[in-house]
Amino acid sequence: MRGRNVQAASSASSSIFSHFWASALRTKPLISPSDGFFNRTNSGEVLERRLGVVDLVLLGVGASIGAGIFVVTGTVARDAGPGVTISFGLAGVSCILNALCYAELATRFPPVVGGAYMYAYTAFNELTAFLVFAQLMLDYHIGAASIARSLAGYIVSFLEIFPLFKDNIPNWLGNGQEFFGGVVSINVLAPVLLALLTFILCWGVGESSTINSIMTSLKVIIVVCVIFAGAFEVDVSNWSPFSPNGFQSVLTGATVVFFAYVGFDAVANSAEESKSPRRDLPIGIIGSLLICIALYIGVCLVITGMVPYYLLGEDAPLAEAFTSKGLKFVSFLISVGAIAGLTTTLLVGLYVQSRLYLGLGRDGLLPSFFSEVDSKHHTPITSQVWVGIVAGVLAGLFNIHSLSRILSVGTLTGYSVVSACVVTLRWKDRTASQVSSSTWREGVICLVVVACCGFGAGLFYRVGWPWVSIVAAVFALLAAIALHFRHVHGDVPGFPCPGVPFVPALCIFFNMFLFAQLHQEAWVRFVVVSIITVIVYAFYGQFHANPEGSGVYFRVQG
Repeated sequence: MRGRNVQAASSASSSIFSHFWASALRTKPLISPSDGFFNRTNSGEVLERRLGVVDLVLLGVGASIGAGIFVVTGTVARDAGPGVTISFGLAGVSCILNALCYAELATRFPPVVGGAYMYAYTAFNELTAFLVFAQLMLDYHIGAASIARSLAGYIVSFLEIFPLFKDNIPNWLGNGQEFFGGVVSINVLAPVLLALLTFILCWGVGESSTINSIMTSLKVIIVVCVIFAGAFEVDVSNWSPFSPNGFQSVLTGATVVFFAYVGFDAVANSAEESKSPRRDLPIGIIGSLLICIALYIGVCLVITGMVPYYLLGEDAPLAEAFTSKGLKFVSFLISVGAIAGLTTTLLVGLYVQSRLYLGLGRDGLLPSFFSEVDSKHHTPITSQVWVGIVAGVLAGLFNIHSLSRILSVGTLTGYSVVSACVVTLRWKDRTASQVSSSTWREGVICLVVVACCGFGAGLFYRVGWPWVSIVAAVFALLAAIALHFRHVHGDVPGFPCPGVPFVPALCIFFNMFLFAQLHQEAWVRFVVVSIITVIVYAFYGQFHANPEGSGVYFRVQG
């Protein structure tokens, strides 16, 4: 009798595991337009297509350039010297390669929200997509709260320029008032700003896009004015030596400033609201990134030419450089630009979060109310309000800046998965009925080898063993060559990423190299969030997900 019970329990456990595994390996089908296209939500409403190519470019610029352009350029220059210009150039090239991968996938799945989550769902499986979403969303939630508190602080600092507000604004209003030994840090202004931006986003994508365009244009104009004003104060002798601490400091600087470009992927999440996604999305993704690269390099040349790199301040290096030249009015412009930059970064961040929740609500991985779209405003109000509440609680009650060390994990994970999706979906295109499971596994193993080599190279570089990093890079190159010769990589309609599989493999390698440069707490966060995500999926996602239910994804014809 006991043997039967043990056998029954073993059979039940095997059945549970089998169901979990079968669910985890489900993929999102690509439906041909000839089979019909359907992108309505459970509420029967659709998002409104109101974003043109200029809106998309400004969306990407708005997400990428915040107050950091006035700060990070100078702080990195203290170590890399004028060579910080090369640091931004190298990081920009790396981001362009990632952007090429995003551009290909964005044109293959133009009319839907989801971005990296949706690409992973189609190219890999359901569990991988859910893990990507969880890592990205934690970055977005913490990032939004952190930016909101920074924006509140900048606004308070700006108001204190005027005598009426000087030393008259309490800390709890904008800078944060700590209680219980710093466990709680009250900030009233940050949640108010989040509520205001959430209302704008709920109002309509056209209205929020207009505000983003105005604020981003103002920000870009201010940055250009700063560059031109500083150009007349440049002393070219300050550019010599160009790299005082060697190339290693320049490369280290590139790993730091890489995150200054993060945000162009927001354009991919606006596909369902783009007027002409196949044409405009690649322009929006790559165009916004090129503008950011030009602005960053311009600021780097100016700040290192105005003041010797070793005299640059740490907190506000650009403003201090202009003040030292007697150009205090430029410091005022920088304050305005910082406020505009943080506002657009926060606005776009909240926008992207709501669209990701919308995508998972449609697919059943989250409760269906996240998929509701308002019939009047054509925006996912429920998802948008939820995103605003989470950010508001974090920003209003906690000093979220202390969590900055665990950020960027989701970004690097998403970028790497997107690059891998480009390779795997190319296999499906030409030989969908011919790719054997063994061939598929070989390809995935090669991609994993590239990722592990990138992480290993980053670790060895971090501990001062650069030659071992070179060996790891050679192994990654061999894996990419194996991908090239052992797999058929078909052509794709829309915008094709060049150099497949080498360009995506290079993206994966460098992203994992950067992953190794993050704080160890970030690695722990990656493991912990992954475990929690698997548990949530096991108890909810696998039973409610319906990959074919929304019917919104289809293959774009050439």
